[in-house]
Amino acid sequence: MAKVDAVLFDFGGVFTLSPFTAFDEVGRSLGARPGQIQEIVFGNYHEDGDHPWHRLERGEMTLDDCRTEIMTRAEQDHGLKLDIYEVFAAMPRDGGLRTAFVDKVAELKTRGLRRAIITNNVKEFADGWRSLMPVDELFELVVDSCVEGIRKPNPKIFELTLQRMGIDDPSRTVFLDDYPANIAAAQKLGMKTVLVTEEADVALLELDGLLSS
Repeated sequence: MAKVDAVLFDFGGVFTLSPFTAFDEVGRSLGARPGQIQEIVFGNYHEDGDHPWHRLERGEMTLDDCRTEIMTRAEQDHGLKLDIYEVFAAMPRDGGLRTAFVDKVAELKTRGLRRAIITNNVKEFADGWRSLMPVDELFELVVDSCVEGIRKPNPKIFELTLQRMGIDDPSRTVFLDDYPANIAAAQKLGMKTVLVTEEADVALLELDGLLSS
């Protein structure tokens, strides 16, 4: 097995709790079926499509315009009054920061392993998520979907990251993400992967196993 030189991380759902959980809770309060609010707000997250949230994460529209379009769709197509701003306001101010992952990145830096973030994110959220930890100190590279105009699971965002890091062999990297479709896309390129769940310790142990093999 090839030695690992670099570890690449998703941000939301890895370093912070997944926002999907908060939207599921809102769905229950609105009487929506399980997963319905996620579908309305985020679209089919298994693809990089034309849903307003996908366009937002590619930097093609503003958060305000995305909110308006999602609210309209929710009411017209599903009979639900849904305001994504109210959901975001109810989430923890620190996003539910998982310090165990932050500490792990600091350890990887000390060990001389290369580190990067590949995130599907929103321009209006940049100051907020970057304030949660010393991003520029811990990572040599951040590849942000709303800056690049590409979002996971499009393989081009992984290829772009590897190119910028000068990595020719994807098997010498590990990618951590909380969404199965993103994991599958990385695996198709030959990257080692860890699917992150609510049990952070399990993911970190799996990462340690890949680094030691």
